[in-house]
Amino acid sequence: MTLEATAAAVRAGELDPVALVEQALQRAVDTAELNAVVHLDAEGARAAARQHLTGPLAGIPVLVKEIIQVAGMPYRCGSASMDGLATADAEVVLRLRAAGAVIIGLSHSHEFAYGCTGTSNRVGPCLNPHDQTRMTGGSSSGAAAAVAAGVVPLAIGTDTAGSVRMPAALCGVVGFKASRHSLPVDGVFPLAQSLDQVGVLTNSVADAAYAIDVLSNSATAPLTQAPRLGVAGNPQYREIDVQVGEAWSRALAKLETVEVELPDWQATLRAGVDLQGPEAVANHMGRDITQYQPDVQLRLREAAEVPAWRYVQARAAAADLTEQLSELLHEVDAVLLPTVPIVAPLLDAADVRPRLMQNTRLANLTGFPAITLPLQTAGLPVGLQLIARDNQKAGAVAAWIEAQL
Repeated sequence: MTLEATAAAVRAGELDPVALVEQALQRAVDTAELNAVVHLDAEGARAAARQHLTGPLAGIPVLVKEIIQVAGMPYRCGSASMDGLATADAEVVLRLRAAGAVIIGLSHSHEFAYGCTGTSNRVGPCLNPHDQTRMTGGSSSGAAAAVAAGVVPLAIGTDTAGSVRMPAALCGVVGFKASRHSLPVDGVFPLAQSLDQVGVLTNSVADAAYAIDVLSNSATAPLTQAPRLGVAGNPQYREIDVQVGEAWSRALAKLETVEVELPDWQATLRAGVDLQGPEAVANHMGRDITQYQPDVQLRLREAAEVPAWRYVQARAAAADLTEQLSELLHEVDAVLLPTVPIVAPLLDAADVRPRLMQNTRLANLTGFPAITLPLQTAGLPVGLQLIARDNQKAGAVAAWIEAQL
């Protein structure tokens, strides 16, 4: 059942929300070896499910990424340097509760969301449900793994340079990074305020679009005609491994597309790095980073070397890149590109960060929404990413593509 149908059945008294929660709690226990859930609030979830739930997400069990504050639950951000409880709900959590969702716990995050592998956390790495010797991707690692493993039908993540879309693609689920400002970041531990955006992970495009609509008080209408689809022609976006290439080619063969040129890849990479790094350093000033995971310590030390003039130039570059992409999105309804150019790497794989993040920075720099949906493959999961002008267009186009594939 879709999220919408499930919630409707709960409101009508046809489905017991306590039973839904019990199923989610049991599934979390059964899949504990994945390390996807870092905190399970069983009693709180049961108590919430016993309430009279009437909203559009009535009775839906949800996991929230551990860098997002949930009142009374641990607020550790995956780090041994933090050991307290959240005293208030983040705004997106308040919206979940108002919609009738039941928060069952917290999902694994790469420490402070400053990593794309999902391997660095106070409790160890998150494991890919398709192959536990492989990475989930990050930083919304537990959210993707939990949805893929059937723990919850909806998880909330954050995305600064692809952190919803990368793990969604590597775990074979849908990840929807909402447009900038459409979902609030209040109560989310910041990585880089210029780039941080909230997103959702689900099993289908319909569920992802519905969740975004509910949380942003909007409405997505289905397309009345085939969309105009552009495919990124920049060579860097097309540097993909064989397994990804095979799934990508099969998908494109079923779609009518035109080749388009996205804004310069090198300029996008430079601007993303030079914005994210200094802002991350500022957010961790005064904290004892020697307690952080080694890779996060290294990343912060390297980011501290970025000079102020590069940060200023990056802000100007981001504005220019946004204008270029905006013009392109007047010509096509969405631009398609592979979400991640490789399948999930082995847990001990080195130097995979550049490849994992190769295709995801542009949507954060420009603030446009982006969705990844799984492609048909006989092996490890592969994702197709699309970038569109607004959440509703992104959801409608992605649903159309999902139906074609």
